[in-house]
Amino acid sequence: MNNNDQYIGKQLVANLFNRNGVFVLPANTLLSSEHIRLIGQHKIELEPHDVVQVDNASFYHLAVDECTAAMERIFEDVRYNKSKRLPMIELRNEVLPFIQQVSERADFYGIMSALQTKDDYTYRHNVAVGILSTLLGKWLKLKPEELGMLTVAATLHDIGKVMIPVELLTKDGPLDEEEMALMKKHTTYGYELIRDTVGTNHLQALVALQHHERMDGSGYPFGVQGHRITDFSKIVAVADIFHAMTSDRFYRSASPLYEVLRQLDDYAFGKLDPYICTVFIHKLMMSMIGNEAELTDGRTGNIIMVLPHDPLRPLVNIDEEFIDLSRERSLGIVRVLPQ
Repeated sequence: MNNNDQYIGKQLVANLFNRNGVFVLPANTLLSSEHIRLIGQHKIELEPHDVVQVDNASFYHLAVDECTAAMERIFEDVRYNKSKRLPMIELRNEVLPFIQQVSERADFYGIMSALQTKDDYTYRHNVAVGILSTLLGKWLKLKPEELGMLTVAATLHDIGKVMIPVELLTKDGPLDEEEMALMKKHTTYGYELIRDTVGTNHLQALVALQHHERMDGSGYPFGVQGHRITDFSKIVAVADIFHAMTSDRFYRSASPLYEVLRQLDDYAFGKLDPYICTVFIHKLMMSMIGNEAELTDGRTGNIIMVLPHDPLRPLVNIDEEFIDLSRERSLGIVRVLPQ
């Protein structure tokens, strides 16, 4: 192992120059394996005082921003490259290490705040689904090699959108029937792109094809039922829906968390795999305990306990008052604040 490898995920303190005074990297760069490779080419040996460990919140935001910028470069590379081969080396060097590092931190709502879209939903969504699917894969106790394959598949699930006109992806209103038919083709385009790229496998290509299929056969492109949908595709479907609903889009605002959870709970009985969906919801609810949450009446309180008889509506403490959301049906959680 290169000695510099230990500094991946840390931040440069100052501008970095090689021994000839040539500028290599700016201060505040969050170091990826690609940066480490560049530093090695300049024969620079980093010292502990050259870097700083950033706090969790800053790390999530920096890492997700870096990954999003890298995904944008990957999308553009494929969009304008006639060979239509995916740049897997860039993905493995610039995106996957950060996704794996973020997924190792047990701070779901801190991670979620970094995944909130700015004006880059198309690219950030791929990173978000990569992180959320990896977390869900861990909660489902996938083996490390399966988890690695899932992370790649989830991060590339929407790569077929490189074949869709940009104005359709950024349209600030609902798509009409003809536009929707074209948009749905991103699943088959993605399947073909991944299938034809060296260093990927058929299971990963199937995730691009099947992430909009549903257990009851109501999905697309083929309307297949649950027994014909792969487990990876079922995992990515849950992460995809959750991030899409909790994100601001060009044509609508993010849904409040209570609505997203209720929708996922409904989908667990028909559209999504019931076991995978239930595990995801359970982990989301348990991760809330101890966090501050904003309620629909504008007040902020601390989540004390998830109630077994109504797990989507926890017990909240505001000042001296305890609010049982399973009884106060008019109130709900809009969002959970990161710690």
